[in-house]
Amino acid sequence: MTNSLARRMTAGAASVTLLIGGLALASSPASASPSAAGALTNTAHLDFLLDEVSPAAVPGHSSYRLDTEPALTLPWTYADARDGGTFERVGGGPLDPATGDYGQGAFNSDDVARTAVVYLRHWQQTGDDASRQKAYEVLRALAYFQTTEGPDAGNVVLWMQPDGELNPSAEPVELPDPSDSAESYWLARSLWALGEGFAAFRDVDPEFAAFLQERLQLGVAAVDREVLDAYGQYAVADGVSVPAWLIVDGADATAEAVLGLAAYTAAAPDDTAVRDSLAKLAEGVAAMARTTTDPNGPGAGARSGESADGSAASEATSDETDAADGDHAAAGSFTASGARHGSGGAAGSWPYGAILPWAESRSMWHAWSSQMSGALARASVALDDDTLLQPAVTESARFAPTLLTAGGPDNAWYPSPTERVQLAYGADSRLQNLLATSEAAGLPGLADLAGIQAAWFFGLNPAATPMYDPATGVTYDGIQPDGSINRNSGAESTIHGLLSMLALDAHPSVSAIAQSLTTLDARDGLRVVEAEAATSTTGTVVTPESTWTEESSWSGSYLALTKGQKATFTLGASGAGGAQIVEPVVWNVEDGTARTPKSLWRSGSLPLGVLSSSVGEQGITAASGALLPQRLWLPVPASRDSVEVRALAGEVDVDALLVRPVVGTLSASGAAPGASAQLAQNNLGLPQRVTLGAASLTQTLRSYDASGALVSERTITGPSTVWLPSGGYALALAQP
Repeated sequence: MTNSLARRMTAGAASVTLLIGGLALASSPASASPSAAGALTNTAHLDFLLDEVSPAAVPGHSSYRLDTEPALTLPWTYADARDGGTFERVGGGPLDPATGDYGQGAFNSDDVARTAVVYLRHWQQTGDDASRQKAYEVLRALAYFQTTEGPDAGNVVLWMQPDGELNPSAEPVELPDPSDSAESYWLARSLWALGEGFAAFRDVDPEFAAFLQERLQLGVAAVDREVLDAYGQYAVADGVSVPAWLIVDGADATAEAVLGLAAYTAAAPDDTAVRDSLAKLAEGVAAMARTTTDPNGPGAGARSGESADGSAASEATSDETDAADGDHAAAGSFTASGARHGSGGAAGSWPYGAILPWAESRSMWHAWSSQMSGALARASVALDDDTLLQPAVTESARFAPTLLTAGGPDNAWYPSPTERVQLAYGADSRLQNLLATSEAAGLPGLADLAGIQAAWFFGLNPAATPMYDPATGVTYDGIQPDGSINRNSGAESTIHGLLSMLALDAHPSVSAIAQSLTTLDARDGLRVVEAEAATSTTGTVVTPESTWTEESSWSGSYLALTKGQKATFTLGASGAGGAQIVEPVVWNVEDGTARTPKSLWRSGSLPLGVLSSSVGEQGITAASGALLPQRLWLPVPASRDSVEVRALAGEVDVDALLVRPVVGTLSASGAAPGASAQLAQNNLGLPQRVTLGAASLTQTLRSYDASGALVSERTITGPSTVWLPSGGYALALAQP
């Protein structure tokens, strides 16, 4: 196996970089191509992105009937918006006018694979012959990218130039280099398309299906050789055990391969070799769900809530350890929950039940390519293995409401939500996860959450503007943190917008929720208080030369405190005016490399906890130590809006404070009369009472526990109270 940060960063570049320019090779409006009556899916813009090439003969690269059908059909990578609603198709990287080549290329196998999935699903759902033909053509093009001989057989080249010439070594350099020299995201996505392609063509075109099967088996052989040779082995990442048999060390990349292999296995159950590879890959993704428990969090003995060396009382003055009776009374009901539910994946701490995407970082989550829970749900069905389903349910029932109340599918949390660009890839990943898990687990409440998530495409987003146009099939390339829209519409955004629309067309009740909610009325979820914004401090604000730590990112500057130095932070009140949960994001040193930072946190005279900020052995991560949130034992009472930290030992480097209300909420509505939704999530380990509902409006109010199971259901005609179970959520829904 090969491990490379550069490869991971490059793999996400198409998601993060919203515009790569070049000379126009085509210009056309995304003309309307009406979809079936009432359907949202319109492939017109994706059709516009398609082009044909007839590549020259290259050893090791071939395709189905290439001798008699020499033209290959595949999508341009980018489409830049121009005046009058037109788009210009462009490639990636600078264009060389002399050769017509791009630094990267015009077409890439990542997008070719996912384009095939769109046409396959559209054909399967609608019976559309044109989409069947396009699926056939695009799968032929995808096969050409795969290397069929030599030591790299089964791997996939990423880029192709406008004339059909493969470009295995792009500029800037991408890893692996050459791009077919090791496992990759594009290999994983090729397996996704080949698996769904085989399942779709198995009965209607057995000869072509056999070709796809052969290519999938060739790709699986590469995974077996380069990834699954380490099956059953675990590595260490900052003291946590992580599986060593993930494609590019990523649960994200592996999950997209699992999607294809699950579809293939359902259609070819007798292929025991591929079934075995699927089971191993899915097991690796599921294992990443077990890495989210923070050994430094509450409930970890002396590491939080009491001094790590048992001497908090001696190091703190009496006024720091004695609190007013009124504050104790306000916070007393939270004490037990902090002790029982502080570690990650429980009702409480970062990453809030999410499956982390990268084995080489405990401090990174991203929305793009975050299809881990959906892939596990699909694999659980294909393999008849319920153990794979539980991590998917946990993420869907606990993390999905957290993300919705925090602001939606941010591109990345590192671990603070520092990259707040939002893309269709991220929004679609979250939607697909919820629907797949809802179906596999029989939990309809997750489908209701999917409806709220899918409303992102119709205006329930930071831009308050629809991101998908059903009249043209255009999905815009992204929303910037300031709410402005990148109105380009390249292949990736178009693909994932259409995958979402296909999902909605297949789930009419979910589609009705999504289309009805276009306006955000209120949201009270995770907020960030930057450490350098301290209202007072005796510490030092440090601006690192680079915010990137090689495995996560400072959110900007940070506050360095040495023993005895203090800082005070204003939290502001939560929307509901209740207590607030605080998770300082602190640099955790590797055990044995420096004196362990220790810090005492309080609000006024109320002690909130002592943090001991260290992690275990560095292992496969790129840097010693880790930037991690650590949840304080007690929430800050509603009567207070500030916290203070005092360094007790070592250098305490505070990046930010993640602040969440005890009950996170979201309220949305739409232009149609009666369109309304209110979501509430209990972030504590004890039941909480909350009021949901809209005045003079009939809604269905349902509450769910932390596993997504229905607890109560009733019809309400105005604001009504409901008990939220520990870690559970409730939803009041009305549709026009």
